[in-house]
Amino acid sequence: MHAQTAGQRGGNAELLAWLRLNYSPGIGPLAVQRLLRAFGLPQQVLSRDLHSLQQVLPPREATALLAEPPAALRALLERAPDWLSQPGRHLITLDDARYPRALLHIADPPPLLWAWGELSLLARPRLLAVVGSRHPSAQGERDAHRFAQALAGAGVTVVSGLAHGVDAQAHRGALQAEGGGSTIAVLGTGCDRVYPAAQRELAQDIARDGLLLSEWPLGAPALAHHFPRRNRIISGLACGVLVTEAALRSGSLITARLAAEQGREVFALPGSIHNPMARGCHRLLRDGAQLVETPDDILRELGWGQAPAAPGAAPGAPLAPPAQRVLDFLGGGILGFDALLARSGATAARLNEHLLELELLGLVARLPGGRLQRVTPADQQPPVDSGG
Repeated sequence: MHAQTAGQRGGNAELLAWLRLNYSPGIGPLAVQRLLRAFGLPQQVLSRDLHSLQQVLPPREATALLAEPPAALRALLERAPDWLSQPGRHLITLDDARYPRALLHIADPPPLLWAWGELSLLARPRLLAVVGSRHPSAQGERDAHRFAQALAGAGVTVVSGLAHGVDAQAHRGALQAEGGGSTIAVLGTGCDRVYPAAQRELAQDIARDGLLLSEWPLGAPALAHHFPRRNRIISGLACGVLVTEAALRSGSLITARLAAEQGREVFALPGSIHNPMARGCHRLLRDGAQLVETPDDILRELGWGQAPAAPGAAPGAPLAPPAQRVLDFLGGGILGFDALLARSGATAARLNEHLLELELLGLVARLPGGRLQRVTPADQQPPVDSGG
């Protein structure tokens, strides 16, 4: 049986003690950990005198912890019990059995997590972060959506940050997985706020069918320093991070770096050398990230099996006519993308869309140099690049 929230276990006094300890001025996650190790639970910490607290904290922070809470903290203390009384809303503390085990092993786990939605997702063993540019190419958006959809269809819970671009497509793809997929959005605001505001409908869908998660207090706005902090939770929750498209100066590279420091796998999709949104992924690949071309590459690496066929594509079912034409244009040989583009007469974006569908079905393989080869069920060996 799961432990209850702090407020449910010990009444409002314990809840308020957690909030006061965690959100007092100058007190961050590492300071909270030191105080808990030194004195026990928050009520015990707050019962200590100034001299005792100064053995753990600098004098200024120790004094602030015992002083009258500032107005913003008083407002939070008044509001939190009402917000938490609504269905599906939770406050998880470090001593709660439902606290994500994966986060306990990062350098500075958040002492408190506000959650809205399906809390059981935090206990699932297959969590993968999918992140990338806020301004991806059309192909980058499609890649994020389709990878997330395929991974969620294989039982993976997709974790991302609710930002525009890749994050939003990753959440949508997961929610649209066949059979019902799951996703967790880690926020850079309070759990009661949506940023960017255009994602309000998506956030509502996630609160209903997935989970919204934040370490920031109710009402917290979208401040610049919140997002790098949020990224450590995105990577810390997951077994690995997939970067689908990112510029060189991208928060997604911060998430990937944090993932590597936390001992998580880092995956990246290669892209065109002419696409500035691919340069971040190429840097990750040079630095040792694993190159992936299909969702199955990730599933195999993590020992999670294989992705199901693309939605609506049963084994042996006829392809949609445009995808079938692309397959026919490939014939039995090996073609570069430009040659296939010239044969097909399609736009580059549309051709990439059809190729991704064919890759997910295992009907097309990408070779070194970006060349493409048709794969038939009779093939027993990986495609061999004959140089044609």
